Amino acid sequence: MRAGKTGDRAADAAEAIARIVATHLQADLSLRLWDGRIVPLGDGARSDILLTVASPGAARRLLLRPGLMTLFELYAAGELAIEGGSPLEAARRWDHMRALAMPRALPRRRIARQLLTLLTAPTASAAPRALAYAGGVADSPESGRDDGALIRFHYDVSNAFYALFLGTEMVYSSAYFPEGPTGLDAAQQAKLDMICRKLRLEPGMHLLDIGCGWAGLACHAARHFGVTVHGVTLSQEQFDFAQEKIARLGLADRITIELRDYRTLDSEQRYDAIAQIEMFEHLGFDNHDRHFALMHRLLRPRGRYLHQATTRRATRDLARFRKPTAYQRVITRFIFPGGALDHVGMTVTNLERYGFEVHDVENWRGHYQRTLELWAERLWSHRETAEREIGAGRTRLWLLYFTLFAQAFERGTCLVFQTLATKRQGGPAGLPPSRADLYR
Repeated sequence: MRAGKTGDRAADAAEAIARIVATHLQADLSLRLWDGRIVPLGDGARSDILLTVASPGAARRLLLRPGLMTLFELYAAGELAIEGGSPLEAARRWDHMRALAMPRALPRRRIARQLLTLLTAPTASAAPRALAYAGGVADSPESGRDDGALIRFHYDVSNAFYALFLGTEMVYSSAYFPEGPTGLDAAQQAKLDMICRKLRLEPGMHLLDIGCGWAGLACHAARHFGVTVHGVTLSQEQFDFAQEKIARLGLADRITIELRDYRTLDSEQRYDAIAQIEMFEHLGFDNHDRHFALMHRLLRPRGRYLHQATTRRATRDLARFRKPTAYQRVITRFIFPGGALDHVGMTVTNLERYGFEVHDVENWRGHYQRTLELWAERLWSHRETAEREIGAGRTRLWLLYFTLFAQAFERGTCLVFQTLATKRQGGPAGLPPSRADLYR
């Protein structure tokens, strides 16, 4: 279907290429070019959701540099847009695995002939540099890695922005849906409760919460389990919010929050339990050994450590596992600078290497998929407010980020595990013989 100018050779070429792509992609949405013409991206594809291309330069960039980085850059700059639905809704309209295999199946000569017409198109705008992390990322603090700057880039965006999608308790990690579909707030409460119950928290115990965020877990543990909590964060925004929340709830006598790197904690201090809830992903591979060694030092004998972290599927060739994927390059540039995901085998191995006994490993992949979908839906519904708070370009990046990861969890290329371990000691581990009570 055409609606607009005729004789636009660049649009003619883009349409011809789009129709070739459509025969292989078979997506249930349509493409709208800059002159108004609409091209279905699959047999019988609907046009209620449109992927719009703003200029010949955007089409040229997509074709010359196809990939996630180009997609993120053009979408952030407004050169690509989605009309009639959210990025998550659009992503549900095509088969991701088919899309990944498509470049090998495309007739390159036919596409190259059409591409010649687009080569003279002006270069499209890319994401403004301010949206990407500008600093270098060293491997370790000793070599100049500034974890404070990396954390601030992600978390000091704006508390008001995070409040648009996180829910009442401002918990930024996978929720838990034990009864199936339910509201986000109830699922986050269920997650906080499960963490405390897995750690077997009791009144009088001392809990360390590293990367404590907005103090959701700290407040839950103090209020409902009677423990004393020490939380640490590198984010000024989180620290300020947590301090206000703790004072408002009257928990200042049971919770202490510090703005500091957890690796500077006094190793003479000993805790009954430590919770690490999705802070680990920020560390980078070269800092894992130091992390597990410190967790061991900070625990009392038989102390409990709960490690919740997003992971990747292990590859057959583990020697290549650390090589960044296209997904990682995009996310570490725009969202999580310095981050890295290990695989669950690496987690368990490192725990054992550093003196832990592993008791339980639970996969929450489906729970995180649902959490990310809810975050994406909430942010989409509040996108105009988000754009006023942090800008249109950054809002678009976060919408794509949530969509990308929701799809990764759905496919099983990303997973999240709760791993419970104790500081190894001879004799009984100090845990019940069964986990049945956790799931009643």
